[in-house]
Amino acid sequence: MNRGCSAPSTDMISFNVRRDFPAPSIMVFFSLQALDVLTTLIGLRMGAQETSVFVGRMLELGPVAGLLVSKCFAVILVSAALAFQRPRLIVFLNLMFAVLVAWNLATILISLARLAG
Repeated sequence: MNRGCSAPSTDMISFNVRRDFPAPSIMVFFSLQALDVLTTLIGLRMGAQETSVFVGRMLELGPVAGLLVSKCFAVILVSAALAFQRPRLIVFLNLMFAVLVAWNLATILISLARLAG
């Protein structure tokens, strides 16, 4: 009898565990688009510069027109993702636009701090 030692476990850790992937949300997508337009317009009014070359070129048409054209491209991307049944692309785009809105908000807060100081 082997009281002090236990036999090594034969249970293996599975690395093939599939985690639930967030469901794509079209409502979140359109909400983020609206927030992006709003925060971009506020940032531009406060003197911030557009860092995206693509959107910067679109803004030459005018701030609202340029943003609407860029949002049309975003809608085309989501439409293609839905048509080709690629829900992960929609989740990725939602994450990307959430980061973009957070960046815009940070830029606005930094501009406000400069104006106050």
